[in-house]
Amino acid sequence: MKAIRVICGLVLAASASVAQNEAQWTLSSDVTKAPAGATVPLRLTAKIDSGWHIYSMTTPKGGGMPTAVVLDDPAIESFRLYQPKPDRKFDSTFNVDVETFSNQVDFLIPVQLKKDASGDALNWVAQLKYQVCSDRECKPVKKKLPFTLTLDRAAAVPAAFVVPAGYTEVKPGATAVSEAPAVPSAPAAPAESSGLGTFLLTAFGVGLLSIFTPCVFPMIPITVSFFLNQRGGLVQAAVFSLGIIGLFCALGVGVTEAVGPFGVVQLGSNRWVNGFIAVVFGIFALSLLGAFEITLPSGLLTNLDRASRRGGYLGTLLMGLTFSLTSFACVGPFVGPLLVSTVQDQGARPVLGMLCFAGGLASPFFFLAAFPAYLKKLPKSGGWLARVKVVMGFVLLALMFKYLSNIDQVLQLHLLTRERFLAAWFVLFAMPGLYLLGMLRLEGVEPGEPLGIGRLITASGFLIFALSLIPGMFCGSLGELDAYVPAATSCPVSGTSAASARPAWMKNQYHEALDLARQQNKFVLVNFTGYACTNCKWMDANMFTKPEISAALQELVPVELFTDGTDTLSEQNANLENSKFATASEPYYAILDADEKVVATFPGLTRDAQQFLTFLKTRPGA
Repeated sequence: MKAIRVICGLVLAASASVAQNEAQWTLSSDVTKAPAGATVPLRLTAKIDSGWHIYSMTTPKGGGMPTAVVLDDPAIESFRLYQPKPDRKFDSTFNVDVETFSNQVDFLIPVQLKKDASGDALNWVAQLKYQVCSDRECKPVKKKLPFTLTLDRAAAVPAAFVVPAGYTEVKPGATAVSEAPAVPSAPAAPAESSGLGTFLLTAFGVGLLSIFTPCVFPMIPITVSFFLNQRGGLVQAAVFSLGIIGLFCALGVGVTEAVGPFGVVQLGSNRWVNGFIAVVFGIFALSLLGAFEITLPSGLLTNLDRASRRGGYLGTLLMGLTFSLTSFACVGPFVGPLLVSTVQDQGARPVLGMLCFAGGLASPFFFLAAFPAYLKKLPKSGGWLARVKVVMGFVLLALMFKYLSNIDQVLQLHLLTRERFLAAWFVLFAMPGLYLLGMLRLEGVEPGEPLGIGRLITASGFLIFALSLIPGMFCGSLGELDAYVPAATSCPVSGTSAASARPAWMKNQYHEALDLARQQNKFVLVNFTGYACTNCKWMDANMFTKPEISAALQELVPVELFTDGTDTLSEQNANLENSKFATASEPYYAILDADEKVVATFPGLTRDAQQFLTFLKTRPGA
């Protein structure tokens, strides 16, 4: 298990480095030794891949993220920044002229040492912040570049620094200065905004539950018996488990590599991606309900099975791979939502999620191989597996509507309204309850079959959940569920629902909000949000409706900027968030003054109302 973590981590690190390697940077100097008080000329070189560009240190405000460099060391008295003449042209995305560099650019940094600088070697680290863009995407990047200078009193004093032709100094007060201004932020969001531990436990639990599916459960006794009849049964079981883990870990790495660290948010709201997922879920659901059977190409499975029968550890590893593929018809519905749940997060979550899911799926095989006596205590395959299959079919149909709803909201079609969505969910969650009670004739429940306590409790749970959706059709609050269903749009003002209590926001009117703030002498609360953003919906329904939060908003000019739509405004909003805050997170909150100066920021979701209230009041005069 540890070996797999290491391998996946290395692969992920490699993919991440590729994703941020559109510009290769070096920090160098012709001077490697210098006495105290000397001026050491540094050269900061960027080699930029074809089709990509970075922005100058003086690109106009609102036209991309300026390149910024900071050198901070006790031995440095001061430093200056020089850049060559950039390419200046109008950028229709930002609607302003921008200054860019392509192919290769050299920035010059003469560093003045203190006269009392001491030590043998000075290890400097230049902190670099920039944005690399192509015609299709932008990626904000932060880097640290090391440089070592030997401090030698006997060394020759370097020649006086001469500014080359075509270079100009980036002076303080220019559009961008050598050190990007620090942006105050609220206290770090609590664990809910990341929740990595909870996410990994959920992934492991989902993998464990996948055992109780019609494709997997019947294979347990057969597979474990195979281990027990081999030499080194425990080792063989471990290798088999590694085959399962390897396949799903590779799937997570593939998603990370394909999407990239800054494409995940756009992927989560992309109409084609959501449409594809909805179609896949619909096909899985109909298959589980008995409309047809999904099978992988027989040639692929035959070849893998033949290879696994050769014996040895390689054969057992291939057997684990074959098992994973054959079980995918039942496991796929669990894997899909797990991967989709990572698309609004960055880093290693897809890989770690698949790792934990596969660990949960593989762990019973290893456990039963270690303690074969427990095989006899497993329940026998029978009608209960058929019932699991039917119930999964209804649940997948409900999930299909969730992704169809994402498409409807992103395209602003308003076809799948809150009322229609909840009506569909009511029917689809009531159906398995009625089925388990024997009132709906489908495979797995025979006429006159006694109703067991397990079926009764499960059916009751589905029916209770379905009935709890009804208030939401009439503008009632659904609490945590409001994050997953469309927002109410037609509730009466006099209603008592949470939806009606939500304060009014300006929508996609950034400059108008600044003008209004200037007129009313207020600050602007910018909410970078998304039509298909689950965390954003939760904050709208459960945080902004709290009386103390609603009262605090009266002192601000709130404006929500949607970043995941298909219109030009959404693209402009996304570029604004990317260039000004170096993030693509949803939700992301910022308080600005009327001159667009950032006062405070707050990333992500929080369930701590006092913490968010503190953020709202983190401004001059509050």
